[in-house]
Amino acid sequence: MPPAVDPAEFFVLTERYRQYRQTVGALRQEFASEVRRKAYEARSGVLAERRVREAAEEHRALMAWNQEENRRLQQQRIARLQLEARDQELRQAEDQAQRAREKQAWVQLKEQEVLQLQEEAKNFITRENLEARIEEALDSPKNYNWAITREGQVVRN
Repeated sequence: MPPAVDPAEFFVLTERYRQYRQTVGALRQEFASEVRRKAYEARSGVLAERRVREAAEEHRALMAWNQEENRRLQQQRIARLQLEARDQELRQAEDQAQRAREKQAWVQLKEQEVLQLQEEAKNFITRENLEARIEEALDSPKNYNWAITREGQVVRN
């Protein structure tokens, strides 16, 4: 035997179901009539003509906007390229100046080395000045006969 159903609850449920079906049916009728109306307008050409005009106008507006945007982007691109060109010229000028400074420093260093070698060359012993250097050393009163202790003191004889 099926379970007993409360008559009040059954009445409420059936009433709510009836209202639900009525609401859904009304919505279906509304949507169906809207679809039929749009189909009729599309067939009659009014909507089609309007759609074509709107599409053409939208296309013209979008093309104008696109041309304006392209012009704006081109101006930005030109400005950016000019700025990059100026920056590159500055970097190249700075690099060239840096290379010139480095070359000048290298030349000065080599000149110093040459001058130092020329000064040292005056003290070189060669075959031409060997006899004079020997005589000079023998005539020198300097005494090299000394020693240094571990504490760093000089001991002379």
